[in-house]
Amino acid sequence: MNRKWIVAALLSSALSAPAFAQDAAPADDSAARDDSIVVTAARTILPPNALPLTIDLIGKDALDQQLAISGSVTDAVSNLTPSFSPTRQKLSGSGESLRGRSPLYAINGIPQSTPMRDGSRDGFTIDGFFVDRVELIYGSNALQGIGGTGGIVNQVTVGAPKEEGLGGRFLLQGTADDGFSGDGLGGKVAGLVQYKAGRFDATFGAAWEKRGAFYDGEGRRVGLNLTQGETQDSRTLSLFARLGYEVSPTARLDLIASRYELKGDGDYVAVAGNRALGIPTSAVRGDPPGEPAQNRTESVALSLTDTDLGGGNFVSQIFFNRSRDTFGGEILTQATFQDPALAPQGTLFDQSQNRSRKLGAKFSYERAVPGFEALTVTLGFDALVDKTEQALIATGRVWVPPSDFRSLAPFGQANLKLFDGLVRLAGGVRWENVKIKIDDYHTLASTTYVACTATVTTNCGLSTYGGVDVGGGKPKFDDLLINGGIIVEPWQGIRAYASYAEGFTVPDIGRITRAVKTAGIDIDNYLDISPIVSNNREIGVELKRGPLDASATYFWSSSDKGQLLIARPDRIFDVQRQRVEIQGLEINLRVALPVDGLKVGVGYAHLKGRYDSDSANPDGIVDTDLDGSNISPDRLNLNASYNKGPVSALVQTQFFLKRDFHGKANPKPLNDFGGYVITDASLRYQTGFGGLSLSVQNLFDKFYIDYSSDTREATDAPVAAYFAGRGRTFTLGWDYRF
Repeated sequence: MNRKWIVAALLSSALSAPAFAQDAAPADDSAARDDSIVVTAARTILPPNALPLTIDLIGKDALDQQLAISGSVTDAVSNLTPSFSPTRQKLSGSGESLRGRSPLYAINGIPQSTPMRDGSRDGFTIDGFFVDRVELIYGSNALQGIGGTGGIVNQVTVGAPKEEGLGGRFLLQGTADDGFSGDGLGGKVAGLVQYKAGRFDATFGAAWEKRGAFYDGEGRRVGLNLTQGETQDSRTLSLFARLGYEVSPTARLDLIASRYELKGDGDYVAVAGNRALGIPTSAVRGDPPGEPAQNRTESVALSLTDTDLGGGNFVSQIFFNRSRDTFGGEILTQATFQDPALAPQGTLFDQSQNRSRKLGAKFSYERAVPGFEALTVTLGFDALVDKTEQALIATGRVWVPPSDFRSLAPFGQANLKLFDGLVRLAGGVRWENVKIKIDDYHTLASTTYVACTATVTTNCGLSTYGGVDVGGGKPKFDDLLINGGIIVEPWQGIRAYASYAEGFTVPDIGRITRAVKTAGIDIDNYLDISPIVSNNREIGVELKRGPLDASATYFWSSSDKGQLLIARPDRIFDVQRQRVEIQGLEINLRVALPVDGLKVGVGYAHLKGRYDSDSANPDGIVDTDLDGSNISPDRLNLNASYNKGPVSALVQTQFFLKRDFHGKANPKPLNDFGGYVITDASLRYQTGFGGLSLSVQNLFDKFYIDYSSDTREATDAPVAAYFAGRGRTFTLGWDYRF
């Protein structure tokens, strides 16, 4: 685990974080030979040993290796990060978490998440071909504003060309399931061209991918989640552009734009499985109703940076981001959407679409205090305006009313070096001033749901009628969020730290507002709109000497008004607000063996989360385990890599360990997790005309039910969301740089 990466201050971003790489970098990676690191995700250019944070970096070569195996940046992060939950292998990342809480996804510091109505598509907003590295900051923190309760996953796009003239790279890939089924074939073609002339540079790229049907370890088609969306049976087009100009030797102007669109082909319908018999949901050829699920994201950012402005480092960025998430129509007569004023009960079809627009700005300035150089201070200001709504596109109704979010946040950070670096003290504050505006609205006609019970077995999950008028409002809140820590480094390469940090987000306001069932509610004083403020306390030790790179971190966090996803009988999730407490242990070890180029690694994460299940009369005592919708399983990762000359190879195994869910609300748990083991492999050879690679996902063709399906919706009567994981899948690729 070579952590000696150089992460230059990202001129196009106010969010970039280098760090501890969980994978081996190639021997010829010059970044791995440098002793300096810059962690701008923490809003500072100080090296990571000066920060009481757990920070990881997935470099370009390792990222491409994981992308060839799994096909997405989210899967790559999950494969390499033990405390990140296993992905659902779907377009939706609902329930996927980092340290048991939702991470903030960002591209060059631009937030991709839409927390006011979380469509859970934020992991699919750019093609990994344009991502230079992925930076992770663990734990709740408010350094980047709203959304970082579990941590930050920042995707840093390709940088500006460094050499004069024309350059670029191309990629061709083909993917097939174990049986080489015709409908399981997929392919990808991508290209990037860069040009530099004097102070000006330009980068343009495009990536197109066709994904076929997925097959499980028993040769059966993996079922489709037509409502939430799929990556299988889809087509993706991603465009990227970057224009840069060097204003002076230290100042630079960058304009970065991207557009990403993933569309389902709509070639299959689901076939219900049987949970009792272990038969997963599958798929057959057919025409699902409505428009296939799809995701579209567009982003533009303009940044001006100066590494020597008045002796300090200045970073500024303004950005615009727009997303449109279309959810499919899995069944023709979804109970939630019925309205007798529009059509007889049981005959009305509809589907929903999330729409979000963000406009934001970030400014920060950092320098050592003149005359007291041991103290470094950072001052900054962030602003964000977000407008989100969820519409029913077949009938033109509004499911989630338009919600306007406005945040103004000045912040300050300080770092004090004592005893020539033996001890460092770090800390800061951020004042969040937030206003949410929601106009008066009327809920859908169906707002009360009949649960399936031992005595109610017919028509359960359908709805009775009674939409209500809800008074709008402009709820406001502000909070002073703090962070602080101490770092002790008695010898170079050996350090220990302890820290406390607070993170902030809003609950899924869309789920809350659309689920109001009582007339006379006024948004101004509706308790469930109040923010989620979580904290992260951790103690860590690191050892980086010679061939050994190791770390261990223990953390615990809590939130008085946390957010839980609770499944209804119709498989739509509502939000409940209760106290949540999470604690965990993370251990990582990587050793360079005597064989030149050979390294082995171990990663382990243990997580425990509980909540107060007394939602009607909360007593503040956590009494029930968080389920699979809200926390990941314990995991053990093993890997071995070889990088020497033209050859690079990787074998990795992930042990997802069994887990039982107990507590007051689960006296007889139905969603215990039995665990499974997955092994992947990759081999690449660099020729004189590009590199050839062969990657295999699920090398031993293991049949398993994915963690999400195994632990969520255990009473799902039609078993329409009981999905198997992807079986053995081959990817053959060729890449070329010039």
